[in-house]
Parts: sequence; structure tokens; C-alpha cells
Amino acid sequence: MTKPGLPVVNDDGTPKWRMAPSPYGAYWSEGMKLGYQDVGAWTIPRVMSDRSQKAAWLYAQFTVSKSVSLQKTLVGLTPIRESDLNSPEMLAKSAELGGLVEFYRSPAREAWTPTGVNIADYPKLAKLWWPNIADAISGERTAQQALDKLAESQDRAMAVMERNYTVKNCPPRIASDEEAKGRDWWFAQP
Repeated sequence: MTKPGLPVVNDDGTPKWRMAPSPYGAYWSEGMKLGYQDVGAWTIPRVMSDRSQKAAWLYAQFTVSKSVSLQKTLVGLTPIRESDLNSPEMLAKSAELGGLVEFYRSPAREAWTPTGVNIADYPKLAKLWWPNIADAISGERTAQQALDKLAESQDRAMAVMERNYTVKNCPPRIASDEEAKGRDWWFAQP
């Protein structure tokens, strides 16, 4: 996106593009969230030795430390710390980033939804994906049949998570039958 020589970058290294406001559709109304950014996640298994858990925790602490986080932000453009955004290095680079720094430092970012836990319960849901995907690949089911079965399985699993979930930020929420809209309704939307 900012690599010299790309057709979207000027000869002086500045982008030909600028960050645009988050788009919204006909179903959006004032006060609703407008987007989100997913900048990664950690998975530290519970079933491991105390020593391995401590090592994993120390590694996580290292990767989110100020110096490492800043370097990751400068290279990957996915800030996770206020100090990254307010650093002299990031401010010096802002002209090359087409408004990205200004966006992250503005109130507009508050209109984005926090991602919460990336996948509500990764181990519980991952074990549902692979058998269903395998059924589609092997031809045992059509892709539509396999994905419909996967969707039903995930809905059941997430309904249990919804009842038992302890994370307050963006927990899974399954629509009631009255709230659920069919595929034809979604395809008819502008």
C-alpha cells in the first residue's frame, strides 16, 4: 500500500490515495458503528506445562512492549498502542500514509466496533469447520450442503456460548427466530 514503485504511490513516496470515511449502507442509522479492524489475537493453550505457559506469556509481553509494538506498527500499519500513534516516528511517517495516522488519532475511530475476542471459542468452533469443509472437498456433500450444516452447527455452539459467555465486550449473540432474516431477504438488500 505504501511500497515505492507501486502504481498507487507518487514518485516522492507519498500515496496517491487518502483514507476515506467508513462507508455505510441503507440499513445504517445515526449512532451505529461503521466498521472494525482486526489486528490479531493470541492463543495460549490451557493444557500445557506451567513453564510453557509462562514462556508464552513472556513472549506476548515482549511483542506488545513499546519498542516492539512501535516497530510492528511502522512496518505493518496496525497500531495497538496509543504510544505508537503519538510517537515521533509515526508522526514523521504520517504524510506517507494517506491519512491513516490522522484517522487513528481522531474521534472517527470511536465509531468502529471493537472486535472483542476474534473467534468466540476457537477450539470449539474450529472442530466444526474441518469435517464440514472435508465433506465438501470430498464430494460427500455439495459446498452449499456442507456450509449449511456448518452454519447450523456453529449457531448451536454459539447459542450455548451466548448463554454461558463471560466476556462482556462483543460476545456472540444469536438472533431469535423472529429476528432472523432469510437468505432471500439479504439478497434483496441494496
